[in-house]
Amino acid sequence: MLHYRSFEDLNRTVVRNLHKIPSDVDLIAGIPRSGLMVANLLALHLHLPVTDIDGLRIGKVINAGSRMKNRLKPFSEYERILILDDSIQTGKSMNRVKEEIAPLFHSQQILFGAVYMNPDSMNVADFYFEECPSTRLFEWNIMNHPLIRTACVDIDGVLCVDPTKEQNDDGPRYRAFLKNVSPLFRITEPIGTLVTNRLEKYRQETESWLAKHNIRYGELVMRDLPSKEARQSLNNHGAYKASVYSARRNARVFIESSYKQSIDIARISGKPAYCTDRRLMIQPGHIPELKRKAKSMQHKVKQKFRKLLYVST
Repeated sequence: MLHYRSFEDLNRTVVRNLHKIPSDVDLIAGIPRSGLMVANLLALHLHLPVTDIDGLRIGKVINAGSRMKNRLKPFSEYERILILDDSIQTGKSMNRVKEEIAPLFHSQQILFGAVYMNPDSMNVADFYFEECPSTRLFEWNIMNHPLIRTACVDIDGVLCVDPTKEQNDDGPRYRAFLKNVSPLFRITEPIGTLVTNRLEKYRQETESWLAKHNIRYGELVMRDLPSKEARQSLNNHGAYKASVYSARRNARVFIESSYKQSIDIARISGKPAYCTDRRLMIQPGHIPELKRKAKSMQHKVKQKFRKLLYVST
């Protein structure tokens, strides 16, 4: 099972566990890179100064706004320092920091913590906020996680924006879009399989764009149909992607932009689908609940619209 956490999940977990931070901690240091994000988040909630590992080495705190002036002091006066990371998997990164930092501090107390902890590495930190077993994916690393090497990934809406209605003419405007659209993410890992509803007749333009932006991949699967109208008449966008996903047994996640297609992909394949539009990991067993929530939200929106309409008339 994939254990996914979003930025929203991260913030809620941090706030829910603020009581675990000793009240006399007076400086928070983040382990680059993701630990810096978490350290800043926690420092904002607790109104504490923040630094990074390099700052600890040279005794420097990151400059803050005017509201933090009364909390800043000479580095030697910070008595209890918390070194924080977003997660601990094996503990190697945290142990390396311990070896580097511990000899530098004799009068100050150093604590080590993480937001998400692998249950197999409990002894690495002084405390943690939440257990999160392997394999885990975070919103802030999913597009460059090693798991993407075997993943199925959509193109439009994921690697680049979707074409507008005017651009999607199945003709010269669409070809211009395929050639000139800007990428959304800087992906460093090779992608296992690109699965797109783009038509096979646009393979050359698609491959040229991928090469231009240094997007590596193992396979590019496109729709072997004569036209946009033929694709629309079939109306099986999600089912088609799910069939490709199912056939790749080593693929553990499908990254898709459309919420509806993500649900179809997860339901048909029986494997997780990550929706980039909603920053949501859709697990096959949770689909009925997702649909219930979606219908409830639609109902609330309709009720609100009716009230506004009534007031306006």
